Amino acid sequence: MELLKLEKIKDGRYLKNYELTYRNKAGKEKKYEIVSRSEIAGPEAIGKRVSGVSIVAYHEDKMLLLREFRMGVNRFVYNLCAGMLEEGESLEECIQRELYEETGLSVGKVRAVLPPSFAAVAFSDVKTQIAFVEVDGTFEDHTSENEQITAGFYTKEQVRELLETEEFSSRAQIAAYFFTIA
Repeated sequence: MELLKLEKIKDGRYLKNYELTYRNKAGKEKKYEIVSRSEIAGPEAIGKRVSGVSIVAYHEDKMLLLREFRMGVNRFVYNLCAGMLEEGESLEECIQRELYEETGLSVGKVRAVLPPSFAAVAFSDVKTQIAFVEVDGTFEDHTSENEQITAGFYTKEQVRELLETEEFSSRAQIAAYFFTIA
């Protein structure tokens, strides 16, 4: 497989669409579309920039999950607290800000931060990190008028039931599953 050409075909507010021309393993020239949160200067820049964080949060023996309306699927799903890094913001600052904005909670302790990983490799070069944190505080709504989020702490038994009855983002589903068997 060989990437021959990268061309921006649309410049949206949050996503940029690119068309990749590549040579497949049979030697045929093919086209492929991707989206990125970044301006991609050339083939070597694809997938280099970390754009955000997903937060797996715990309070005592409960897991934090958000039930939020996601426009991309036109429904409520269970998700992790997450967000985009702002210009000049450190990962730790992003974790604190997103947690506060979406839940009103604060970080008590950062347990671990995983290396960057791709969020949707089938169609995007978006790269994020996953942070595991302990949280404190009480729930408060600091979301914008464009977000509909209900945050809650769930026991292992409650999470097991949600996994059987509700829809999740894939990262939240994996984190929730491992929470239930730990």
